[in-house]
Amino acid sequence: MALLATEAIVLHAFDYLESSRILRIVTRDAGVRSVLAKGARRSSRRFGSALDLFAQGSAQLYAKPGRDLDTLSGFDVTLARAELAGDLGRFAGASAVAELTLRFGRDAADPGLFDAVAAALDALAVAAREDALGTTLASAWHIVAELGFGPALDVCAECHATLAESATVMFSHPSGGALCARCGRIAPTGRVLPPEARSALREFLGGRRVSPLDDASGRAHQRLLREFLTEHLTDGRPMRAMELWEEGTMVSGVAP
Repeated sequence: MALLATEAIVLHAFDYLESSRILRIVTRDAGVRSVLAKGARRSSRRFGSALDLFAQGSAQLYAKPGRDLDTLSGFDVTLARAELAGDLGRFAGASAVAELTLRFGRDAADPGLFDAVAAALDALAVAAREDALGTTLASAWHIVAELGFGPALDVCAECHATLAESATVMFSHPSGGALCARCGRIAPTGRVLPPEARSALREFLGGRRVSPLDDASGRAHQRLLREFLTEHLTDGRPMRAMELWEEGTMVSGVAP
């Protein structure tokens, strides 16, 4: 059983048996992992705030080949991100980012994904309430890009023809992005994507928030993200945190 020391972020936690907890974490050097924190419920002295959602620090874990559950030996927290618990919009956005990462991240080193998740949570922790939606959209699309599923925006996803920046295009989820006029006419399904929406999506894929977004634009971008994930990333199981984030934004009526 090898000891691995790596940067890690806690993305999910739940009780296990009478005295322990299981954490789902994303690490810089080993990707997404499930780790057992033995005795964590019996005493907080050993792990402390390491069991808090979205905490980041240096984790020491024992990994055994062929097993899906590692053993957490220690976790030295360097960043707690307690601000995420202080606002429902920020917390819902962070939970959606965590779910996306845990569902589709691999159990292999992926520093780019780790950095994207850390940047997303940092941005959400300091985001104003009215900016939480735009920050979450940028974070989620950036993670999609890091996972290797970013949609085509500047060339046709079917024939690879260059698309004019000012053009209104058809966005096809099955095709994997924007379509030229010819391919768009024969596509069975799709959504019309005006140039300003395509420009915003381009920024989101780079992890950059667009401000301001009005209510209608914010909801349209959420819908586009959900439909794209359903087409390309989901394994048939519902994405509960993503759904709650989208529903919560609609109920609150807060302009992004």
